[in-house]
Amino acid sequence: MQNLVPAINRTRQGRTLRLAFLSAVVSLVASFAASASPIPLFNTYRAEDGFTNAGISLAVVSNSVGTIAGLLVLGRLSNHLGRRLAAIASLGLLLLGCLLLLNVHDIGTLLASRLLMGVGTGLASSSLTSYIVDAAPARPAWLASVASSQGPMLGLTLGAIASGALVQFGPWPRHLIYLVCAGLLVLSAALISISPETTKPTPGAWRSLVPRVRVPARVRHLLPVAALVFVATWATGAFYQAFMPALVEDQLHTRSPLILGLVFAAYMASSVLGAPLGGRFTSAAAQRIGMLIFLTGWIGIIAAIATGTLVLFIATTIVAGAGQGIAISAATRGLLHDSTLADRAPIFSVIYLLCYSGAAFPSLISGELSNTFSLPKISLGYGGLALVATVFAVVAARNPHTKATEEEPAC
Repeated sequence: MQNLVPAINRTRQGRTLRLAFLSAVVSLVASFAASASPIPLFNTYRAEDGFTNAGISLAVVSNSVGTIAGLLVLGRLSNHLGRRLAAIASLGLLLLGCLLLLNVHDIGTLLASRLLMGVGTGLASSSLTSYIVDAAPARPAWLASVASSQGPMLGLTLGAIASGALVQFGPWPRHLIYLVCAGLLVLSAALISISPETTKPTPGAWRSLVPRVRVPARVRHLLPVAALVFVATWATGAFYQAFMPALVEDQLHTRSPLILGLVFAAYMASSVLGAPLGGRFTSAAAQRIGMLIFLTGWIGIIAAIATGTLVLFIATTIVAGAGQGIAISAATRGLLHDSTLADRAPIFSVIYLLCYSGAAFPSLISGELSNTFSLPKISLGYGGLALVATVFAVVAARNPHTKATEEEPAC
């Protein structure tokens, strides 16, 4: 009987942690689904409200800047307030953004809503990914890194497809998707509220608002390659958000919101499917393989844009997305190597800071250039960034130091 009580307690703890893991994954996916929901409406805003490519690109920048601000200022808050409270706050910000999107008729409203949702996804990126890693089962070993790194991609995929379908076939095309996302965010908050906390709240919440990013010394040598992987792949995701609506209509000759959502989803969904494949290799090898596949996809994307071939564009988008998934998951796995509970939120803040910097700054530059250069020419610049990142990854990717290696005396 004495041995039975600890066994029952471990079983109960396992069940509650599984609930926390499920709630965190659902909430992370819902957060990024809400973030992707406006994308199939961008052509509607262009046609009905006179938005320009530069304005749409600025909305992508606004979202990315909000996310960066959320990461820098709020990224460590979950270490002090607990994962649950920080997660619920992030869902609340995203809910407000969805409500604001219900009345978009000028670029200022779109920018404000995207900024607000960016702050929400920034807080979610730190708190929910840390919650996932805290509560993830020990086996399979790759589950935590795949769920945390690819949850956003899955959310973006589902959000884009659902939005495209509802805009094209549902009633209230400018409003229904935002109401659906609002409902999912409320459901996610309810799930988080009944899940167990995985960290003990500690003092210092106000001090944690001072921006600080930190990567443990044992994995710091991995950061340069990981940074280029994150920047190049997320720049491509931002390219799809900012310019794909115009590309699909002007170069690939379709105005269907569902096709628009499916093309964006093809990049994100293949990333989710590609991510577990990287678990078969070391983090360095997976980054090399992933970036080579990513570059191959970009070569095909440029060819498809030049020839106006929708089928080729979708096929090579899937290839690039699969490469992205392998490379991002591997880079995340390397940076999380032997991380402690306190390390995880700062590490994820660094990861998403790099990701959203990659989304923001190329979009800002290319948005200005879109007034001068055609979209096919702008796509060449993104392809060049993919080439640079791939070459650097192939040459410089390294594995994390093992503890045995760390204990060896320096030469």
